[in-house]
Amino acid sequence: MAVAQLGQSLDGRIATESGHSHYINGLESRIHLHRLRALMQAVVVGAGTACEDDPQLTVRHVTGPQPVRVILDPRGRVPGNLQLLQDAAAPTLHLHGEGVEPAGPVGGHVSRQALPMREGGFSPAAVLGALAQRGLERVLIEGGGITVSRFLEAGVLDRLHLLVAPLLIGSGRPGLVMTPITTLNEALRPVARTFRCGDDTLFDLDLARPRGP
Repeated sequence: MAVAQLGQSLDGRIATESGHSHYINGLESRIHLHRLRALMQAVVVGAGTACEDDPQLTVRHVTGPQPVRVILDPRGRVPGNLQLLQDAAAPTLHLHGEGVEPAGPVGGHVSRQALPMREGGFSPAAVLGALAQRGLERVLIEGGGITVSRFLEAGVLDRLHLLVAPLLIGSGRPGLVMTPITTLNEALRPVARTFRCGDDTLFDLDLARPRGP
């Protein structure tokens, strides 16, 4: 199972132009995210999110096991001094491109694996396949927007959780960026449920179940 999560404003922004994003969503949404992490075996972020946010990706707001933290780094641009690679709070898997020499030294909690690249990045299906070979079959794709968009467009996600805050940013980084479509007949129309999450609204999108007529 692969689930993705994005926190965004009403106008679909996940950060300002400068990259500031703490915190678009409220505490209840962050608790929901940590609960998701605790339910999953692995939590995945792209190199951009790792470099810009240097997240902990641990379970702190709820009680539960720590998932394996996974960094997607096809071009080897993640520096070795990130807390993900130095702080042993949770096991960490650094996926880098074949022929790429990743930065180091890193902590003993870090494993590294090379994956083939396709069009400058990893195939989302190949990433999930590599994780499944390690016994990591419940996977949370946490960010950023480009990484979530790639997994969504590849059709490998079972669910997408969009946490929408009552906030208008007006500019900045969009959440989902996908290949342009011509007509709305090409748009994804997943089965959706909504829940209140403090002041935010959680859209739970079922991507695995076809929408009825």
